[in-house]
Amino acid sequence: MDIKPFIFGVATSGENFTDRKNETARLLTNFRHGVNTVLISPRRWGKTSLVQKVAALAQSDDLIVVYLDIFSCRSDKEFYDAFASAVLRQTSSKWKEWVENAKSFLSRIRPKISFGSDSVAEFSVSLEMDPQSDDVAEILQLPEKIAQEKGVKIVVCIDEFQQIAEFKDSKTFQKRLRTVWQLQKNVSYCLFGSKKHLMNELFEKKSLPFYKFGDAIYLQRIPVTDWVDYICERFKATGKTISPELAERVCVAVECHSSYVQQLAWLIWVNTDKIATEKDFEEAYRDILAQNTPLFEKLTENLSSYQMNFLRAIIDGVRKEFSAQEVVQKYKLGSSANVAIVKRALVKKELVEIEKREVIISDPLLKVWLKQELL
Repeated sequence: MDIKPFIFGVATSGENFTDRKNETARLLTNFRHGVNTVLISPRRWGKTSLVQKVAALAQSDDLIVVYLDIFSCRSDKEFYDAFASAVLRQTSSKWKEWVENAKSFLSRIRPKISFGSDSVAEFSVSLEMDPQSDDVAEILQLPEKIAQEKGVKIVVCIDEFQQIAEFKDSKTFQKRLRTVWQLQKNVSYCLFGSKKHLMNELFEKKSLPFYKFGDAIYLQRIPVTDWVDYICERFKATGKTISPELAERVCVAVECHSSYVQQLAWLIWVNTDKIATEKDFEEAYRDILAQNTPLFEKLTENLSSYQMNFLRAIIDGVRKEFSAQEVVQKYKLGSSANVAIVKRALVKKELVEIEKREVIISDPLLKVWLKQELL
């Protein structure tokens, strides 16, 4: 089978996983010592790949890692079903034991187990329960009970954790989770998600239950030097060549954004016969912009004139003091009060981020596309 030198759009592993040595070591230590972890970064910076790599390294006879993605969960009931299914399925390799554990540890809830058509390994749990009742503690205690029964430690990794902020009566739900989880002795949690502003609010707001829940890891960009080595090595592994200087241009062009580096390097690799050239880079860069243009158009098509004007101000170099009278007038932002409303809306839409008290457009290609559209 031909080697695919660059992976983007999905979690990467093995030789496609780049650097993150410090983060890997820190997360692995947390897993092995039962330290709760919160992992925060912008979208598509490699959180899921990092967690899955560490999970594979940590898994042993004494430590079980459970992974679940709750992106599709829209209520606490759906969360409990997904949570129970993942814990039951991933803490044993025998389907009979899954059933026995479900009946034993969820005795008050009467779980219904549905198996897939292809394999007994594919099953889901539906819980006949009132999400507001005291019975939910039995579900949240499931990994702790199994850990005690097996004499092991368990790490539960929950991807897209920010979804719980969208649940009805979310704060009560958060209190319920933390009340149970913080008392568990044999289970720790790794919570991460793709919406940075929601994750920040969940774990940094003092009035919310998950404030200071665990070790907070803020994922940084992979350095240019590490990316250059990786890109050159991946070209070499497939019988092609790219110069360190051109590999560096790839990184600089997309500001070391992990997914874009992989995608742009892939497009150059596709265009390259033997040795990557400046022309290959230029064609690939136009291609990656064209591929993302429909997404950027969709993201911005319903923005108000105030919101577009705010983005124009950022493109012009404004980073703070948006409420200053000269900025409000120059960019037609309405009023100082309106500026705060516009900024919150753009943060919620994930078009801008607040970094060190400055407002930035974190997506480097979106920034280039906006410059073409607005200036």
